[in-house]
Amino acid sequence: MYMHRIYSCLMITRHLLLFPLLLCMMLLSSCGGDESSSSSGEPAEKDILTVLIINSPTAYYYDRDDQLAGPEYEMTQSFAAYLGVEVEYKAYDSTFQVIDALRNGEGDIAAAGLTINDSRKQHFDFGPAYQTLEEKLVCRRDFRNISSVEDLQGVEIVVSADSSYTDTLKQIPGIDWQADTERNTQALLEAVAERELDCTVSDTTLFNIERRYHTELAGKYTLADDVKLGWMLKKGNDGLRQSIEEWFAEYSKADLEQMLDRYYGYVEIFDYVDTHKFLQRVDTRLKQYKAMFIDAAQKNDIDPVLLAAQSYQESHWNRKAKSPTGVRGMMMLTQPVAKSLGVKSRLDAKENIYAGAKFLAKMKKMVEHVPEPDRSWLGLAAYNVGRGHFRDAQSLARKLGKDPDKWSDMKTVLPLLSEKKYYKDLRYGYARGNEPVTYVTRIRNYQHLLQKHFNGL
Repeated sequence: MYMHRIYSCLMITRHLLLFPLLLCMMLLSSCGGDESSSSSGEPAEKDILTVLIINSPTAYYYDRDDQLAGPEYEMTQSFAAYLGVEVEYKAYDSTFQVIDALRNGEGDIAAAGLTINDSRKQHFDFGPAYQTLEEKLVCRRDFRNISSVEDLQGVEIVVSADSSYTDTLKQIPGIDWQADTERNTQALLEAVAERELDCTVSDTTLFNIERRYHTELAGKYTLADDVKLGWMLKKGNDGLRQSIEEWFAEYSKADLEQMLDRYYGYVEIFDYVDTHKFLQRVDTRLKQYKAMFIDAAQKNDIDPVLLAAQSYQESHWNRKAKSPTGVRGMMMLTQPVAKSLGVKSRLDAKENIYAGAKFLAKMKKMVEHVPEPDRSWLGLAAYNVGRGHFRDAQSLARKLGKDPDKWSDMKTVLPLLSEKKYYKDLRYGYARGNEPVTYVTRIRNYQHLLQKHFNGL
């Protein structure tokens, strides 16, 4: 509590302009006592952390339920809770705008997927690195092959101004490139996909997200690796920087991996042919089953987008689908499961979809104490690998010191079901444990791609 009061003193109301530590200690007595009121008995005004952020799938956006989401949003919320302050967000459309706003003193920290490099460190301080990426030259798939720096000559390259990519390109002599002050990297990637530009530069995370919508995009050349991201703040805010470091020391142990998996785990697998076919089938097949997915999902407390995505993974929305092991239909039901759920014909799309939704709801009930979205992902894994093997994996997770209620842990444990030294002591024995991990990852990918087709439910 004593340290909390010190940190409270380090924060000036509204804008976190930091006093030197000595002054804070001198004023500690006025900050002590009743923290909810001033010395005059009036309620103390709450401090506000002003965060400069970018509208981007890697930072800050509104999800399909009109709720704020994004990696940078979640982390800054956690940091604010650690400080005991509220957050004011100022959202911008480009890195250039975010950095310019920080330079002008319009906020306390810039949280916008910013690369830590020597050029920026001359003018700003950074918090700890929270993610390591590569920077790639991104062009269309049919653009010429680029295997060396020499191949970059004559290539039209446009990057977002004041992005770290400008510093990277400055280190490569003999190439032409332009900085765009209006468009961010996401917009430039779209311009490349539409043949408006030859190439741009993107970090691997944003590229992996966007190529699922623009399947013709391809990473042609790695310009930089071991690129680290961190929050940026103005020099001299040593107290704020120290607070970020202390918060991150705890956050990185418990929450960082889970947060990164929640937002980026679904982009781990990319199959150009599969994604291209999926986007086509959204137009040709989904419309005849969409209402069924919505109704079946809502009756079983499941996200309709998730159910539709799962069905695509199971059958590619083919009501006559059949596997070599005999599972059939839109949700690829086994005969025993179909019978237990009262299905008369597994080839009846409606019956199959409704039964599949009920069965997924049963699997989710095994982990009903787990918050979303992990509850859904764990339920999907159980749907795929079977209830017995899933329980085995949970037991194994506990033995290995992993959390059986976190998908980020369970996806590392499930593959061990195929290793003899682990499965020999498990009740249900061997299982192809990699399959449920791939299964869930692909469904998450399809779910993300389908979001806009289910807006307004």
